[in-house]
Amino acid sequence: MTEQLKPLPDDWQRALVVMAHPDDPEYGVAAAVAVWTAAGKDVRYVLATKGEAGIAGMPPDESGPLRADEQRRACSHVGVSALEFLDYPDGRIEEGLQLRRDIAAQIRRHRPELVVTLNHRDAGWRPGGWNTADHRAVGRSVLDAVADAANEWIFPELTEEPWAGVRWIAVAGPEVTHAVEVAAGIESAVASLAEHRRYLEALSADPVPDQARRQVEMVTAPREDFGGRRAVAVELFGDI
Repeated sequence: MTEQLKPLPDDWQRALVVMAHPDDPEYGVAAAVAVWTAAGKDVRYVLATKGEAGIAGMPPDESGPLRADEQRRACSHVGVSALEFLDYPDGRIEEGLQLRRDIAAQIRRHRPELVVTLNHRDAGWRPGGWNTADHRAVGRSVLDAVADAANEWIFPELTEEPWAGVRWIAVAGPEVTHAVEVAAGIESAVASLAEHRRYLEALSADPVPDQARRQVEMVTAPREDFGGRRAVAVELFGDI
């Protein structure tokens, strides 16, 4: 018998989604975000880069502003109004103290109870696949930065007050323990991903709406381990 996923706790009010690139939330958790904001929860995004190295044939100084604008429009479909970029170089993020400090500062400033990030492991989503360096660096730094944000003696130069209120870290990746039912958020998530038009056009000749729907329906497919419901599944760290 398939081990059943537990429902993600919902007794929280504010979440901070910290990921590496524009489109990272849309490829994974946007349907859950749409459900959360529709229920009155406050969800905010912090992205490490503007994704300026993500479009073949388009120079970074042109691609970065374009992708940032696409991300702002994407946010509007899922009820997210707070979006920040840390302006790390796309494809060249280095795991280390600087990244931990910058993420800890964001956690202290936004004061979330739930932090959401992307797959931090070496392995990617597909068997035999290798995860990207940016995803690994950001995901691992998020896990460390939650503790850093709570400790007044780590990064004492930060002006933001320490924040020990993070109760959970949810990692969207191949290893999962909990899930969120997202049937009501599917259409919003499709519209959100479709805003990354130039990026998707560079990936495939298929129509952008078709690409967006295919991706969202894949990551939110009905799960036997969650009662056959459409869900976003995550690995949860914290009070579980």
